[in-house]
Amino acid sequence: MKNGHVDFMRPPAATAGRQPQGHFQDLDATELYCPKCGCAVPVNKSLLLVLPDGDRYEYQCKYCGTKVGDKTDCSGQFYRVLRG
Repeated sequence: MKNGHVDFMRPPAATAGRQPQGHFQDLDATELYCPKCGCAVPVNKSLLLVLPDGDRYEYQCKYCGTKVGDKTDCSGQFYRVLRG
């Protein structure tokens, strides 16, 4: 650090501009925080809508049924049918 400036290292030329390998492109939640139960709980994932831009899923608390999250999956089985 010189005169208040920070020098950041540049990525090696071999990795610059390269796309991620895709190991974590599609994750599904197994537990999420439920505001009604007050803790992290197992969730049920259900298909909510099939849209032109992806499949819309909803996560619900396994114990009380409260909606705790949602997700749009652009690589899902229903999305491919519409794009077909």
